[in-house]
Amino acid sequence: MKDSVLDAIPASVAGSGTALLEAEAVNPARGLTHPVGILATGLYVPDRVVTNEELTRTLDTSEEWITSRTGIVERRFLEETQATSDMGLRAARQALARAGLDPAELDAIIVTTFTPDQPLPSTALIIKEALGARNAMPLDLTQAACAGGIYALLTGAHLLQNEAFRHVLVIGADAGSRATDPRDRTTRVFLGDAAGAALLGRTAPGYGLLAWDTDDELSYEVEIPAGGSRRPTTPRTADDRDQYLKMNGKAVWNMATEKLPQSVRLTAARAGVSLDDVQHVLLHQANLNIINEAALALGVPSDRVPTTVGRYGNTAAASVFTVLHETMEHRVRHGDLVMMAAIGAGFLWGSACFRHFAPDEA
Repeated sequence: MKDSVLDAIPASVAGSGTALLEAEAVNPARGLTHPVGILATGLYVPDRVVTNEELTRTLDTSEEWITSRTGIVERRFLEETQATSDMGLRAARQALARAGLDPAELDAIIVTTFTPDQPLPSTALIIKEALGARNAMPLDLTQAACAGGIYALLTGAHLLQNEAFRHVLVIGADAGSRATDPRDRTTRVFLGDAAGAALLGRTAPGYGLLAWDTDDELSYEVEIPAGGSRRPTTPRTADDRDQYLKMNGKAVWNMATEKLPQSVRLTAARAGVSLDDVQHVLLHQANLNIINEAALALGVPSDRVPTTVGRYGNTAAASVFTVLHETMEHRVRHGDLVMMAAIGAGFLWGSACFRHFAPDEA
């Protein structure tokens, strides 16, 4: 371990000036009274598989273009009779079953999504009622988009500093197929539908959440222009198809390839660990090329950067949970370091480092 967090921060990340170094060196996790870890995870993806070939039937694109530009081979689309809460409910049930926890033992349910079932009522409340989690406080995090998983995990960790809280269920779920224009190849080929869940609870000292970083920069390069108070839905906005996601792909590439590595380095430094010692680097599954570029910038070999994007596409708030669940299920061992990072529309980005505690292996 470094003699101090300052020693661990690369100059390329920290910037210049002693004041800036000291400001960035402060690890906010030091303010946590109780260590918080990930106790169990769950995942749900719809049955309907949508291949690149299927998309080429209605979009001006080719299978080769989609695969080379995105790394996505197929994605899942939710059935018309289902909604975001249906996916979140299934992921939640799996996480609780894996932990052997009754829904009544939950103190809070946080749902992060940019595709809620409807503007009102709360999607978190819908899932709470369906679960039978009668004691849980439902919370909705609705505008962090693809970064929502990180922000929701950090929110859950802070709720668990309350002595009365023992278990918080975090759910990332999005039906991106409902938010993308079926005529727009720029967005339609990227997004898929899925839900993931992570059960948070108290863990042993020295384990769980070690450090994190969050940051933001206001931008309209990724947006849904209509449907809010500034531009309510009207026949004209519908004709202009402004209820759908709009995205500047180059802007996303530039921000993601810069901010994700920067955030990961800073979080590792705050945790006092070397990236060489991080066994699992879980990046937002937006685009395989972005993931590869970020891993290259970090100097992390591909075998420590698992991916799901080729099979599921970009599942927005669910994205980081898809790769977390598969990693927890097949790879993670007691004491392993897990780094998670994501960036979403806004732009919002962040990362978090956990040390896994496995009671059976301790």
